[in-house]
Amino acid sequence: MGRGKLRIYLGAAPGVGKTYAMLSEAHRRVERGTDCVVAFVEHHGRPRTETLLHGLEQVPRRELDHRGSVFTEMDVDAVLVRAPAVALVDELAHTNVPGSRNAKRWQDVEELLAAGIDVVSTVNIQHLESLGDVVESITGVRQRETVSDEVVRRADQIELVDMSPEALRRRMAHGNIYKPDRIDASLSNYFRPGNLTALRELALLWTADRVDEYLQQYRGEHNIRSTWQARERIAVGLTGGPEGRTLIRRAARMAAKGSGSEILAVYIARSDGLTSASPKELALQRTLVEDLGGTFHHVIGDDIPASLLEFARGVNATQIVLGSSRRKAWQYVFGPGVGATVARDSGPDLDVHIVTHEEVAKGRGLPVARGARLGRSRIVSGWLVGVLGPLLLTLLLANIDADLGLANDMLLFLALTVASALLGGLLPALASAAFGSLLLNYYFTPPLHLWTIADSRNIVALAVFVGVAVAVASVVDLAARRTHQAARLRAESEILSFLAGSVLRGETSLDALLERVRETFNMESVALLERAGDRDPWTCAGSVGPTPLGRPEDADVDMPVGDHMALALSGRVLPAENRRVLAAFAAQAAVVLDRQRLQDEADQARALAEGNRIRTALLAAVSHDLRTPLAGIKASVTSLRSDDVEWSDEDRAELLEGIEDGADRLDHLVGNLLDMSRLQTGTVMPLIRPVDLDEVVPMALGGVPEGSVDLDIPETLPMVEVDKGLLERAVANIVENAVKYSPDGRRVTVSASALGTRVEVRVVDRGPGVPDDAKDRIFEPFQRHGDAPRGAGVGLGLAVARGFVEAMGGTLNAEDTPGGGLTMLLTLRAAAGREPVAPDLSAQVTS
Repeated sequence: MGRGKLRIYLGAAPGVGKTYAMLSEAHRRVERGTDCVVAFVEHHGRPRTETLLHGLEQVPRRELDHRGSVFTEMDVDAVLVRAPAVALVDELAHTNVPGSRNAKRWQDVEELLAAGIDVVSTVNIQHLESLGDVVESITGVRQRETVSDEVVRRADQIELVDMSPEALRRRMAHGNIYKPDRIDASLSNYFRPGNLTALRELALLWTADRVDEYLQQYRGEHNIRSTWQARERIAVGLTGGPEGRTLIRRAARMAAKGSGSEILAVYIARSDGLTSASPKELALQRTLVEDLGGTFHHVIGDDIPASLLEFARGVNATQIVLGSSRRKAWQYVFGPGVGATVARDSGPDLDVHIVTHEEVAKGRGLPVARGARLGRSRIVSGWLVGVLGPLLLTLLLANIDADLGLANDMLLFLALTVASALLGGLLPALASAAFGSLLLNYYFTPPLHLWTIADSRNIVALAVFVGVAVAVASVVDLAARRTHQAARLRAESEILSFLAGSVLRGETSLDALLERVRETFNMESVALLERAGDRDPWTCAGSVGPTPLGRPEDADVDMPVGDHMALALSGRVLPAENRRVLAAFAAQAAVVLDRQRLQDEADQARALAEGNRIRTALLAAVSHDLRTPLAGIKASVTSLRSDDVEWSDEDRAELLEGIEDGADRLDHLVGNLLDMSRLQTGTVMPLIRPVDLDEVVPMALGGVPEGSVDLDIPETLPMVEVDKGLLERAVANIVENAVKYSPDGRRVTVSASALGTRVEVRVVDRGPGVPDDAKDRIFEPFQRHGDAPRGAGVGLGLAVARGFVEAMGGTLNAEDTPGGGLTMLLTLRAAAGREPVAPDLSAQVTS
């Protein structure tokens, strides 16, 4: 039995209609005769979604008892026994209740797929693991239930369910998503227009990238090299000259006209170097293209037009931007130039834009200086000139009446020898000199048509001819080889300069460096392998490409780095002359890997340093803040024990009250210190169970003056999943802090409300408030904001409160109170299995 297929409806936010779309698809399949069942779908009290469930077979859910409450989850075994063709499974990112078959619902889905059952599921963009930090920065809500991007990417079909923010807010206002008592809070919090717009953009971009992956995969599988203009990608060809910045800016303006366009700047260096390429200028152009949102690529290729076109087609570029040639008019006799060649060979799938600039026709050097390596065509030309040239010259001179003289004949043959040396190097020139001397002897040296020489002076002339020809050929060949070496070193220096620039820019990503190696040397896969000892197996520290290597022996090219590390490349065999540059990349890869590991160690050291700072602050607190209540207690006790003073009942009661207050303050300070110590050492182990807020919050107000707090905890609130003791301590610290900073006569308000599967507790004071840049700092240990007097605490209350809340899976943040003051927002998870519970804004899949 084959594996089932997975289809996912992806949405940007709750309420866009993913579950509705899934159920509509189920009805269409049932009408076509497909065996389709509902394995798990939540309608959340929405009538339209609930209506669509009618007419569909639903597999009974499994009931689980967890900490005294009953929960329902998908019964995987029942679905497998039923074995439908298609199963509907809502909320792919859902975390199953402890005791379930699997920890996550996507693992349940994997079992169904493995059994050959097709699955249709739903997920919100904020539940993708890679976007957790981004979504939190946008909405302020950290997603607790996430699913790996890879799980979603493996889906056979992903369909985006889209809705504009305005339409979604209208649905909310009409009561189509949440109940009326949740609408106002939802519209002013999670469903703000900015939040919805940002989440919608995330969903659209993620889906577009996934579509692009499908497209690239399809093109690779079918070996499609032509460009498909599904998305504008603009490749900018750079030469290293100053005109590159003009080309990049022009490409950026072109990209700005089409949403989603990409800029890919590419510098193609010949393996023997490229004239006029300035490393400094390339670094400036790289910075410019990255600032404009594009990417910079460095590729080696001897045929510049072909390499540029190959790169453009490889990245599925739709347009190429090149600069007008900097060559002077007479230099076009050496060829049409890169721009004209690219335009001629681009075909109908690539648009080529030639951009004028200030460097046009200012010259860029002779092609001869650039042609360091003698290609096959030049060598062939050299042999033709060196062998056929003397023969044709002999026929020409033999058939004309003019007698030029032996000296002039020798000069003409010498010119051919020099030309063959310039074209083909030493060997064609030597052949030309030898063949030419024989022709001169037979046809032009008396006696004619004989191999003998009558005049001894002619013998000297021929010997001088051969000597000069050999000398010229040797000098030309030596110059070519020296030019080739210099150009080769120049190419290497460009790449090494580029690599050094990456180091200086702080690019420490190992994957990015390996990708640069793969791109530079045109390889399929690159991997950095290491092992602990000579007999230990190789492990992969990082790799890029479709087929990562496991051993250096399996690679087409391997570059050792030290005794127990190697850079392995597959795709083609590199010339030996490229290994020096490859060695530099390998050494840099090892440095990057060491730097990453050192960074991890530095993070650990930073954590230890933070612990030392806290211990130092603790000693300071003990030396001052803890001594203050002790001094008060000791003074009161000493006074009561004094025999020479007769205390009245009122005085005695006042002293005893002072002792009690000092002991309470001391107990509070010591408790916070111990709690902070537990948090720092990670020994806080909360016992999570469903708790009613109206049982905990009133008990937490015992340490504040009576009448200083207004309490508003509705009885209809759902229970929360917390540790009762930790929550009481956290709320007590928050309320005591609010009362401390509230002006006389202004009461602190403590209220609670339900929002989705969360319950929010707000502690509102009308004090001086806290600036935005200090809102996070007040939660750090031993921080006391403003002009709080010494002895009022050691600055641990809010730090302990946040630590306890986060240990229970909640959040604690500070906000401004409208009209002045500070509001502490404590967010907790609502317990399941009790009504009413509002839908989860950040986790659930909606209709």
